[in-house]
Amino acid sequence: MTALNIPHDAWILIGDGEKALVLRNEGDEVYPNLEMMRLFEQDNPPSREQGTDRPGRMPDQGGVGSQHRSGMDEVDWHRLAKDRFAKEIAERFYRLAHAGKFAQLIVVAPPHVLGELRKNWHQEVSDRIVAEVDKTLTNHPVGEIEKVLT
Repeated sequence: MTALNIPHDAWILIGDGEKALVLRNEGDEVYPNLEMMRLFEQDNPPSREQGTDRPGRMPDQGGVGSQHRSGMDEVDWHRLAKDRFAKEIAERFYRLAHAGKFAQLIVVAPPHVLGELRKNWHQEVSDRIVAEVDKTLTNHPVGEIEKVLT
């Protein structure tokens, strides 16, 4: 990854579908100083703890009198909750952008979460994104995040 120039006062969103950190660069592009502003978390246990039903079965579209039934895939409740969390974060950032709270945004998230965020960003937020980084950094301390990004 090439080093990022993080403008003064730029916001950095670091998310992974269960947790999102919002940082702000108090320093400048040469000497960034990232400060934690907000933390959003959701409780998202594994799918096996969220769903209790067995997967359904459905008759095959076969010949006359076919008695064959195929199993359906289980719903990945954990993945659905991550997608829902990304949508909620996108909605929060729309309200913040609309209120003029930030001018530039850097988004750091794993590829799937980046994709969900992109689907849900409002144009007002998209226009303020200056960089995207496909990494998972939510469990790193702020000092280490600063080193990884710069």
